[in-house]
Order: sequence, then structure tokens, then C-alpha cells
Amino acid sequence: MAAAASGVAPVRARFLTSKEQFHAYLRARGEPSGGGEEEEEEEEKVKEEEEVGSCQSEPPAKRVKSEDLGQDGESREDVGAAEKEPAERKRARGQNKSRPCMKPKHYEQSRLCPSVTQAHLGDGYQNIVNTDLAKQWEGKSLVRNNLSKELQHQLRKRKFSFRKADEYLRGLGKPHGDGGKGGKATERSTEEQEVSNCTTAQEGLGDGPECPALPEQGEDPKPDALQSPTAGEEASSMKTVGPLTDEDVIKLRSCEKKKLEIQGKLYLAPLTTCGNLPFRRICKRFGADVTCGEMAVCTNLLQGQSSEWALLKRHHTEDIFGVQLEGAFPDTMTKCAELLNQTIEVDFVDINVGCPIDLVYKKGGGCALMTRSNKFEQIVRGMNSVLDVPLTVKIRTGVQEKINVAHKIIPKIREWGASMVTLHGRSREQRYTRGADWDYIAECAKIASPMPLFGNGDILSYEDADRAMQMGVSGIMIARGALIKPWLFTEIKEQRHWDISSSERFDILKDFTNYGLEHWGSDTQGVEKTRKFLLEWLSFLCRYIPVGLLEHLPQKINERPPYYVGRDYLETLMASQNVDDWIRISELLLGAVPTNFTFLPKHKANSYR
Repeated sequence: MAAAASGVAPVRARFLTSKEQFHAYLRARGEPSGGGEEEEEEEEKVKEEEEVGSCQSEPPAKRVKSEDLGQDGESREDVGAAEKEPAERKRARGQNKSRPCMKPKHYEQSRLCPSVTQAHLGDGYQNIVNTDLAKQWEGKSLVRNNLSKELQHQLRKRKFSFRKADEYLRGLGKPHGDGGKGGKATERSTEEQEVSNCTTAQEGLGDGPECPALPEQGEDPKPDALQSPTAGEEASSMKTVGPLTDEDVIKLRSCEKKKLEIQGKLYLAPLTTCGNLPFRRICKRFGADVTCGEMAVCTNLLQGQSSEWALLKRHHTEDIFGVQLEGAFPDTMTKCAELLNQTIEVDFVDINVGCPIDLVYKKGGGCALMTRSNKFEQIVRGMNSVLDVPLTVKIRTGVQEKINVAHKIIPKIREWGASMVTLHGRSREQRYTRGADWDYIAECAKIASPMPLFGNGDILSYEDADRAMQMGVSGIMIARGALIKPWLFTEIKEQRHWDISSSERFDILKDFTNYGLEHWGSDTQGVEKTRKFLLEWLSFLCRYIPVGLLEHLPQKINERPPYYVGRDYLETLMASQNVDDWIRISELLLGAVPTNFTFLPKHKANSYR
């Protein structure tokens, strides 16, 4: 048996095929000679598309040329056209910013006739209720952390009270003569200034003249120490509603906060776009212990944007759940932390200091905070001062590829009051190229002690997970591995390779579709939103190679799958990296796509190069 090419997964020779034969097999629907049933299905599908297209077509100006719709430059009409690619093609990495955005525009034409909707109404035009089903879920909240209209109004009118955050920010703004107003002037000053004298004194355990340590805080240098000596006088003149309680005036020490006991547990990473609530439900079912919402931008949350607040929603099956915030400045991040502390139910809050994309990095957020230690410190201390739940931080090894700085930052993060750090074993420049540096993660785990440190990177099998745990980390975070094979959590817990069948994998997609329709709605808008996120997920799922087809185990995350014909047609279809085939899978679950439907995946990660 000839050795597999470098960077290519070792699939058994009898399953291997060429690109042309692979797509020809799929076009023939697994039977080159053709079949009567398949031809009838194809004719019915064409008729359905013509009927749907008559009322869903879009103006010609908005149509996108078919040759621009394929993945990585491939034409949707002619798969073989990929061979005609230009010699110098731009490297596909990062976010696909030029992809077309096709949203259904035919809602008005597809509205239900009132006579149809009235069939679901009873006496007095009230909705018909299944009383048995209603009793089953009575008093139970299936999805929590919703944005109420009242809260949204308060945020948009800037009437929400940020008392704790303002106290902390007054301490930061005092050297600039802010006067403790905590308004726009405070926000501008905290964004423009570098670390204040109070913060510098705080590094010396509160020995500075303007930062006396409060007696009840013990040895922990909390941001409350940043208040001025007259903070008590200001507090006494503060207007209050109702009686004051001990909780209003006595600050919890860090040792009194609820602990985040997740050592040794499997942590599903906060995944932008794909880490939505329906996907997290799938992972929970397969054994994920800890889940975290998608990265939410703090400024959008403070403005009451419904789309951003949707990222905080928590399903009732998520027993250990956190949210991840992204921001670049102490004022917005601290206020956002206090907002979430008062309005939603979470077990921890995570700060994203690992996001590599330019949109975030150039504004000073994500990985950029690793090079802005003053702002980083103010953010961690400020958020920790207003939260009643543990604060965690996710970082990378550094910004530049060959310059690791995480080992210098981790002791500071521990000192600032964070409860846990997660380290992704790559730098910002690396993105997802090359392997994660687990030797460096092991070194950082020793430095972080006694603070827990979770490792992240390149885990796609239980062997990878076992090897990672031997590095001395407190636990592992799984990201792309969960997107490629969400049953990975089961494999790790049962210490086995699961040769999952294509029908079992298709059942997982069915469950995701049902969860999506339940979460986003089953109307036209909900169906197309579910389809969009399903297609985004399929762009990762196609990288999985069935266990029974591999020459040797396990599959490595950065090995490129070759073209192969699976053990049945569905297994082969799921292995396709062509957008048309992903759309075909979505049609099996959600029906025909609208006319002129297009899709390009959000991420063009260079994970194989």
C-alpha cells in the first residue's frame, strides 16, 4: 500500500476516486445506469421548483451569476470548471466578506389566506390550545435569557442604571477630573487614557495613597479599591428606591463568589455562526458538559439590539452555560457585565481575547488586548467587580507566529481576578494553519496554577483528548472538532471510535432541523434561517471521514480528505465539498430552495494548508 500524500487523510485505496468520477457518481445519484424512481423524483422536483419560482423570483438586477456561486471558485453548473482556475489565486482564509446575501423577498406573496389561519382558531378567535401538551410544560421555561421590551426600551433610552460600573469607572477617571458623573465624559476618558495612577498603585496590593484597600476585601485587590476616599459620602447622597439591604452595601469577596467547578469536563467552545442554540442542543445530547454562547459584541448588547441578545439565549438542557463578550474598552465591557449580571441567568462570563479577525482586531478587541495590557487589566478588574458569577478569559499564544506571550500574561490574569483561562495553542497570524502547540499549553498550565487552565486546539478523537489531558491542563475545549463530528464528546467519554453510519448522521441533521424550526420559527423566514445555519454547518461536516474507510486511525483535523466513494450514496453525498451538494442535502430536510438561491460559507479557513 502506497503511503498517503503529505497532508492528505489516509483513506483505503478501494474507496479512493478522482474528482471527476466523484461528481459524476453524485450526479448519477449513485446509479450510473439510472433508475425509474430517481427520474420521477427529479421530474417532480423540477415541477415544484417551477411552481415555487413563479411567485418567488427576484428582479434580474439582484440575481447573482451562477459561475460566482461555487465554493473556492468552482462553478455550480460545471464542477469541472475548477480546473480552469487562474494560476495566482488569492489564499482562502478568514471571513468571506464578498459573499452574496440572498434573503427571501417573497413573504407578502406567500402569506396565508385568512381562511386558513382561522382554521386554527376557536371560539372568540382564540388560538386552539393542546391542553395536555400545555400542562406538560406549564411553569417551565424552555429558553431563557430573552430580551424583554421593557429592558430594550431602557437601554435605547439610556435609562438603565449602571451603579457598580459607574463607581469603578469613576475611580479610573478621577485623575482626569471627571467628577464621577459616569456619563459620556467617563466613557471618553476611559477609552482615551492609559492606566491610571490608581491602577498602578493597585498592582502594589493597594499601597498607593489614592487606592486604600477596603478591610472586608482581605488580600484580593479588587477594583472597589479604585474609588476615591469620599466614595462613601457620594454613596450616601445617592437616590434609592425601597429599603437598603446588606447586599446593597456589602461587596462579595472573590473567595465568596460561586466557584466554577468544571475541571475535567468537556467544554464546547463559543463558535461564531455555527455555535447557535440548536447546534449546542445536539452537542449536549452527545455529552458536552459545558456550553457557551456565540461571541456577543458588548456595544450592541448595550444598545439593546435584538439580534445580539439572541446570542445569549440558553436552552433548559444547558446546565452549565456561559456567555462570551467582545469589547475593547473598560467602560463598555464593565457596563455590559453589570447589565448581564442583573438580567440573564449564566454560570460564567467569558472575555474573548482570542478573536483573530481584522474587524475585531483593528478596533482593539480580541487578540489585540494581549498587546494592550493596561486596557486588558482594567477590563478584567472592572468586569470582575460587577459580576456575581466567575469571570473567565480565552486567549491565544500571542499575536505574531513565533513570539509567544501567553506565559507572561496568564499570571497577570490570575492576579486581576479571573477564575479560569482557556488557551488556544496558535497565534493570531497562524489562524488555523499548522498544529496547535500543546507543549506550550502544558508550560502555561504550570504557570497558571492554582488557577485552572483549559487547552484548545486540534482535538478530533479520544486519543487527541487523552494526549491533551496528559499535558496537565484542567480540561479541554473542543471547537472545530465538534463541528466536524459532534458525536466526538461520546467518543471521548466512551473511549472508542464510533463508525457512525450515514443514516445516523442524517438523523442528526434531522434533529438539528427540528431544533432550528423550533428556535427560529417554522414560517418561511424560519425555514430559510434554519437552512442558512445548516449549510454553514455542512461546510464543516463534509470534512469528516468515516472510520471504516480510513487506512489507520485516528483522522487528524488538518489532514485534507481525498475524493472517495463511500459505502452508500448518502455517505458519498455527505463527503462532497461542493455547495450544490450541501444545498441538495438541505432540500432533503427543508424542501426546495427559493429560485436563484445562493450560498457561500462564511469562513474560508485555510485549515489544510
